[in-house]
Amino acid sequence: MKYKIIGQTVPAVECELACGESMFTQSGGMIWHTDGITMSTESCSFGRIFTGESVFMTNYTARRRGTIAFGATVPGSIVPVDVSRSSVICQKGAFLCAEQTVNLKVEFTKRFYTGLFGGEGFILQRIYGRRGMAFLEVDGDAIERNLSDGEVIKVSNGNVVAFDTSVKYEIEAVRGIKNTLFSGEGFYLARLVGPGRVIIQTQNFNDFSNKIISKIPSDK
Repeated sequence: MKYKIIGQTVPAVECELACGESMFTQSGGMIWHTDGITMSTESCSFGRIFTGESVFMTNYTARRRGTIAFGATVPGSIVPVDVSRSSVICQKGAFLCAEQTVNLKVEFTKRFYTGLFGGEGFILQRIYGRRGMAFLEVDGDAIERNLSDGEVIKVSNGNVVAFDTSVKYEIEAVRGIKNTLFSGEGFYLARLVGPGRVIIQTQNFNDFSNKIISKIPSDK
């Protein structure tokens, strides 16, 4: 499978499939495809109910060579992930599409404290497999940091997109009452400890949409 990322404001990944090659995406992820690519929709594991996402995945299989494109839903970026290099943990909503050789399953945060205050919630997703490409949807620009063993980076809630399974993910309280109340960063930060890669998004679309909603005039 060959691919290229096209577009800038709201990008897409266009994949060239040989005969017999197949990809899957969440419901609504496909933008266009050439003739000769067939579609089938299947229900997923029961655990996806808890992610707040669709419990269905749609498969696209090439009956002859063709192209298919999957697009982001908000202004941002698309990040390719080679699962033969490393399995990754991503926040719910980050997964866009993948080859059929890639596996996707629900990953529950191990600590109640982390799940309650982590911004990404209790439910994450693990992307893994022996080989194959997956693609993640990122709000804004994608920033990658490769952490050395024991290196720490602290990230605002909701801005962690994904991280290698070798990275330790936990939550740290913001110190100081003034910092907590007036910094705008909330009560907690995500604390990620290397080794491994961390993918960060420069925008949290949920925060952005809340700001838009707050400026809509009320009828009251």
